[in-house]
Amino acid sequence: MAHALPSEMKPLNIAVLTVSDTRTFENDTSGQYLVDALQEEGHTLADRALLKDDIYQIRAQVSVWIADANVHVVLITGGTGFTDRDSTPEAMKPLFDKEVEGFGEMFRQISWGEIGTSTIQSRALAGLANHTLIACLPGSTGACRTGWTKLLQPQLDARQGPCNFVGHLMR
Repeated sequence: MAHALPSEMKPLNIAVLTVSDTRTFENDTSGQYLVDALQEEGHTLADRALLKDDIYQIRAQVSVWIADANVHVVLITGGTGFTDRDSTPEAMKPLFDKEVEGFGEMFRQISWGEIGTSTIQSRALAGLANHTLIACLPGSTGACRTGWTKLLQPQLDARQGPCNFVGHLMR
C-alpha cells in the first residue's frame, strides 16, 4: 500500500559546517552555495560554522547540533578527501546511529560523469544521528552543487516519492 505524500513543502532547519584549514566566511563558496540553495528551496538556516580540520572540533560542533531537536539536518562541506588533515568521516562515523550507505555510493556514481576516476578519492558519506541527517560532501563548490541538486534536495522534500528523509527527521 502506497503512502500519500504531502502536497506542500515542509521546511527543515539545516545547519551548515565548512571544514577547512584555509577558508574564511568571505571566501567559502561551498558553504555559501549550500546556504543559498537550502534557503532557495524554502528551508531555514539553523546555524553556520567554519572549523579547522580537527576531528574533535568537528565532532563537538555537530554533537551540539544533533542534540538540538530544532536542527533536522547538518550539511558538512570539506574534509572528505585523503590528505593527512582530512578527518570528516572519522569525526562523523562514531556519531551515526545508522549510516546511509547509498549516499556515498550514489554521490560517487553521479560524480563519475563529472570528474571521472577522481571520484574514487571522495569519501562523501551520510548518516542519521538522533533523528538528524548528517551529509558530508567534498569541499568543492561543484561537489556541493552535485550533492545538493542530485541527492539532498529531492530527499529533503516531503513531496518526493516513493520515500524521502523528512519523516525520519521530525521528532
